[in-house]
Amino acid sequence: MAISEADIRAALGRISLSDGGDLISRDMIRALAVDGGTVRFVIEAPSPEVAQRMESVRRAAEDAVGKLPGVTRVSAALTAHGPAPAAKPAPSLKVGGHPKPQQGPMKVAGVKRIIAVGSGKGGVGKSTVSSNLAVALARKGRKVGLLDADIYGPSQPRMMGINKRPASPDGETIIPLHSHGVTLMSIGFMLEEDKAVVWRGPMLMGALQQMLGQVQWGELDVLIVDLPPGTGDVQLTLCQKTELTGAILVSTPQDVALLDARKALDMFKTLKTPVLGLIENMSTFVCPDCGHEAHIFGHGGVAAEAKKLGVPLLGALPIDLDTRLAGDGGTPIAAGDGPMAEAFGRIAEGLIRGGIA
Repeated sequence: MAISEADIRAALGRISLSDGGDLISRDMIRALAVDGGTVRFVIEAPSPEVAQRMESVRRAAEDAVGKLPGVTRVSAALTAHGPAPAAKPAPSLKVGGHPKPQQGPMKVAGVKRIIAVGSGKGGVGKSTVSSNLAVALARKGRKVGLLDADIYGPSQPRMMGINKRPASPDGETIIPLHSHGVTLMSIGFMLEEDKAVVWRGPMLMGALQQMLGQVQWGELDVLIVDLPPGTGDVQLTLCQKTELTGAILVSTPQDVALLDARKALDMFKTLKTPVLGLIENMSTFVCPDCGHEAHIFGHGGVAAEAKKLGVPLLGALPIDLDTRLAGDGGTPIAAGDGPMAEAFGRIAEGLIRGGIA
């Protein structure tokens, strides 16, 4: 039986760390290689001091992988980062500053495709879909970035389980953070968690321009942009000032949500931004006790809208408690296993097959 790298990572993802998280969510596995029945990998600790305390974790990792079918030998090495040079403070971005003049739409260096994820109204799960879709694509081997452009309500730091100030080597360039295999940037990293953003339109435009242009995204197959709800300044700026591949719209199936979704669709059409597909979220609810399926917000409205517009229905996602708990806990459900992870994986596969991501 062939040994799957996904099975190995799943086994390593069950090795909990004393200070929280696991070997996979903390991005500590390096040089994973499978040769017949032999599996080799490196556990990279954040410092030599931490590495000295992780021998039991190394042995547990070897034991967990060794129990997988087809594995005959496991070799896990333990290493650590050397002392990191002190980084300069991250640039303030002149938060709320006006955008700089630019000639034509911006192409983000190193990024092949940029996909905006939007919604007509708030509360439909757009940010949850964005984070899980980014993680699902990364698990399919894509190099993925996630930009949290919901400047008034940035939620990706919480959902992706990381919240620290990015470094800057020169006071201008911003080094993004990494979580669950995704390169990540959010205005939430630059502000106190409970600090309200009270900005006018030009301030939003300037911040978005800087997060796209000053962040060192590296080489990415796709950058997913989590938009704020509605049809405001951030959407206008992104569509007019950036070379977008297209947009994905998230909606619940109820009539009220679809009314706003149609406005968002019209906005993208007006701005000549291709709509790549629709995702119906909170499509059904399956009772965990009796298995009864209920359509709390209606059912099929987004599918009907997609058919009417001639765009793909990329997926229909149910209401799921574990998805909410995973997002609140900082580990998107797509990073693990189970029906919801598979559902996001299918959407990711569809985007890859369609040449979108």
